[in-house]
Amino acid sequence: MDTNKQVHSFLHFVEQVGLFIILIATIIAVGQEVMVMIDKMKVELKDLLLLFIYLEIIAMVQIYYEEHRLPIRYPIYIAIVALARFIILDSKSFEMWHLLEIGLTILILTIAVYVVRYGHVNLPYSSSKSDDKKKNE
Repeated sequence: MDTNKQVHSFLHFVEQVGLFIILIATIIAVGQEVMVMIDKMKVELKDLLLLFIYLEIIAMVQIYYEEHRLPIRYPIYIAIVALARFIILDSKSFEMWHLLEIGLTILILTIAVYVVRYGHVNLPYSSSKSDDKKKNE
């Protein structure tokens, strides 16, 4: 039993270190992007969308840190914004079918967010054994 607790503590520590590394790397990336905007003395839509992606990653880390769960909607939001940014950056070089494929992908991701959100609100699931243990601690 003691070994199990040590393994759990070690895994929790590794999780916290990983979250910290992701957070620091994201903050550094934000700083680098701001420096690029300052050097260009111009802010473009693609820059704002990239900063929004970074903000979503920071929010995802915060939620994961507080709730010990990965909010599945946030990676989907990030994917939608990344695809929109991709279209904005390279749309002139795309063929019509390529743009249609990306638009369809965004639509599918949007439907996925709706389905996940609908499921969370209308079809809640029971808590897991690990959740019950955390409540008792």
